[in-house]
Amino acid sequence: MANTYVITGCNRGLGLEFVRQLVARGEHVIGTARNPEGMEGYTESGVKTHALDVSNIESIERFSETMSGQAIDVLINNAGVGVHSKPFESLDFNEMEEFFATNTLGALRVFKALLPALRRGSLKKVVNLTSKMGSIADNSSGAAYSYRVSKAGLNMATRSLAIDYRAEGFICVVVHPGWVATDMGGAGAPVTPEESISGMLGVIDGLTPEDSGEHIDFTGARVPW
Repeated sequence: MANTYVITGCNRGLGLEFVRQLVARGEHVIGTARNPEGMEGYTESGVKTHALDVSNIESIERFSETMSGQAIDVLINNAGVGVHSKPFESLDFNEMEEFFATNTLGALRVFKALLPALRRGSLKKVVNLTSKMGSIADNSSGAAYSYRVSKAGLNMATRSLAIDYRAEGFICVVVHPGWVATDMGGAGAPVTPEESISGMLGVIDGLTPEDSGEHIDFTGARVPW
């Protein structure tokens, strides 16, 4: 039986590869992006596309209205903004607020808006894409304040969601996709989008209630907080 997946940030990179692989295995896919034109080739495969800016409250509300009465099995919060590795004295606090609005608050706002549909779903899996750069234990190189802080915030929020919604059967995790050869990761990254998404889907498929609240990478390994 096919499950229903909602994915944010699907017009390129990892989001688009999520769409490609899920369509290939026959799942119901609802793909969103600020500009969903990048998904046009998949509409014939049954993919439903919607415009969604996760940093914009009105945009999230409009999308949630389209999901009224529907059920979502898996929410993948993939939308995010990437690394600007600036030293502290060059830090732009307006940029930091923008990173936080997308990488942290965006995922939380989408979850809250789609909570009724997730409650109607059978799997109740919430997967927030994070990064090892949000790990305090893994930080040995400093800098990248906006990105690190926004992902660390997402990690903590997801841990709390896992605790608060465990009794309802939700499984909430953060997943590190690896250093992937995308526009964000750069051409020299060692992991291909195909490898990253294939690995993450394997992780998502195998999630159990015992995994809820964990930080996991695309190979299934635990990442230290």
